[in-house]
Amino acid sequence: MLNVFTISGLPAHPLLVHAVVVLLPLAAVGTLAVAARPVWRRNLGIPVFLIALVGLIAVPLTTATGDQLKTALGGGGPLVEVHEQRAEHLLPYAVVFVALLLATLLLGRRADRTTGVGEVRTASWVATSAAVLAALAGLVVTGLVIWIGDAGATAVWQGVVTDE
Repeated sequence: MLNVFTISGLPAHPLLVHAVVVLLPLAAVGTLAVAARPVWRRNLGIPVFLIALVGLIAVPLTTATGDQLKTALGGGGPLVEVHEQRAEHLLPYAVVFVALLLATLLLGRRADRTTGVGEVRTASWVATSAAVLAALAGLVVTGLVIWIGDAGATAVWQGVVTDE
């Protein structure tokens, strides 16, 4: 048996990959909704944040188990190297995404509590700006997930599946 972390006898990496591939883009879509309407931020903000947080936590776990799997299989070829190099970029962007989402929720709550006319306008503008930045960061993270996943899928399936 391979000397890697397993879940029910299967290497953990291909299983954990799905947490990243599903949760981060799902959180990005949720962030677009949160940015679009303050009422959606109030209703969906915390669940979207929790989804993003779990996706973020899955990133280092996925890269660590990927390293274990690569070592257990005796290293990888050039396609695995491309996948690994791309994957190194995701964590910092995911951290920024989750931080901006949290800022959006906190600033939005502050905007909801403000009462003075000038204060409301400023607080609303700051919360909206944070929401737009969080939504953009979510789109960047989604693009990175697709870019990394494409390299991983190519490394695994090239030569196995043909276009015939």
